[in-house]
Amino acid sequence: MIILFDSFSAYDSKVSLTLLVESHMWAQSGVLLAICSYILWGITPLFYRLLPGAQPLELLAQRLIWSIPLLLLVRLFIKNRTRWRAVLQDRRSIFMCLFSSLAMAVSWCTFTYALTHQQVLAASLGYFINPLFSIVLGVIFLKEKLNPAEKWAVILICAGVGYQLWMYGQLPILALVMGGAFAIYGLIRKFIRFDVITSLFIETLWLIPVAIGAMIWLIMRDESAFSSADNLTRFYYILTAPVTILPLLFFTAAIKRTTLTVIGLAQYIEPTMQFLLAVFLFHEAFDAVKGVSFSLIWLGLLCCIFALIRKRLNALKIHKGQHSQKI
Repeated sequence: MIILFDSFSAYDSKVSLTLLVESHMWAQSGVLLAICSYILWGITPLFYRLLPGAQPLELLAQRLIWSIPLLLLVRLFIKNRTRWRAVLQDRRSIFMCLFSSLAMAVSWCTFTYALTHQQVLAASLGYFINPLFSIVLGVIFLKEKLNPAEKWAVILICAGVGYQLWMYGQLPILALVMGGAFAIYGLIRKFIRFDVITSLFIETLWLIPVAIGAMIWLIMRDESAFSSADNLTRFYYILTAPVTILPLLFFTAAIKRTTLTVIGLAQYIEPTMQFLLAVFLFHEAFDAVKGVSFSLIWLGLLCCIFALIRKRLNALKIHKGQHSQKI
């Protein structure tokens, strides 16, 4: 019985170790981090329904202003944070944070405009297009290679967007700007050597003069909703900081731990959730043209899911083989 008990104990230990290693791999590879970020982004339209008709510029300014103390607070709890001396010495990363902050500002403004002006479906389309931008940027600038499933995904996504362009006779400008800006942000983040929190803090710091100037301009023109709002509405404006930062923390951490191709694939989670909210909860118009367009994009999504699962299984097989050899 003792021998049998010891055998089961050894087996349980190996199983627990394997599960722990696999969980650690998921976190370290960036896949789990990316999934969490996109789920949180997917449900943000629910929050912005509390601020209907809000000005994107004022929302951006309030986000930035309240993000500074929040990021400083979070940074205190990060053990492996970049030291301030190292930050000041790395001028290249500081300069890259300027460009990433500009891309982030464009993405934020277009996104909040869509959510606060009953265009959640446009936001959904923008982030369905975004993975295409991410994949293309990854191939061009980072020399990433696509497998056959990913190539089919690109073809189907282009077909879906192209069909909508052909039928409506105009480009979905809001969606293109939104998707392209966020893809550029992800690419630039690859070249910043600071930790996640420090990077976000530097990016926000670059935009603080713009935020303060925007608030002064809006107040002088008597167009500031925040200054004349009740306490509850002001609280909602303050909440835009944590609502924005939390998924962005997951995303920037994922960028450091995986490829732009994987980021592009996982990002389909967000627009899918936004699409469901727009059609079934917010009752936005969804005609036959959009039905065909989104169907083609969803077929691309299936190809993306297949490619992502295949990559993950191959990585687990390789790791299990290495682990069994050590045992």
